Amino acid sequence: MASYVVMLPPGGSPEQRLEQAVFLRDGFSWLGFIVSPLWLLWHRLWLEAIFAFLAMALFSGLGEALSLPVVGGLLGLLVSLYVGLEGQAMRVAALRRRGWQDWGVVEADRGDTADLRYSFAATEEPVATEPAVTIVPAAAAPRSTQATLGLVSYPQRP
Repeated sequence: MASYVVMLPPGGSPEQRLEQAVFLRDGFSWLGFIVSPLWLLWHRLWLEAIFAFLAMALFSGLGEALSLPVVGGLLGLLVSLYVGLEGQAMRVAALRRRGWQDWGVVEADRGDTADLRYSFAATEEPVATEPAVTIVPAAAAPRSTQATLGLVSYPQRP
């Protein structure tokens, strides 16, 4: 089952925003992989398309200059692979920059099923739930005075 990110447009009444929602399938984009710059242009990702085209041209030119055309082609293939893997995330980021808001994620097999599930979830009344029970009280949680990155702490400099 695929995940669809639901994006709501800026402005307008809540009913209009719910009707104009955009569903972006989270996953690998085969067209983004095969024709990366064209796919980016189709989805109005202008800067990303220019960057992908320039990176592919640079890698190809670098491969020709070093008399290694296969290496240039493989590096260009990496750009295509990146667009295939992260193309939908680039679309979400572009919509956020334009003022769109995340509504959430809907799991469905197809886009129309995602729309149906979203319609039911968006129109139902919120259910009052009890607050979650905390197993470890806040006072008992260990506190570190050292700078940490993940699970590793680093000594502070004087």
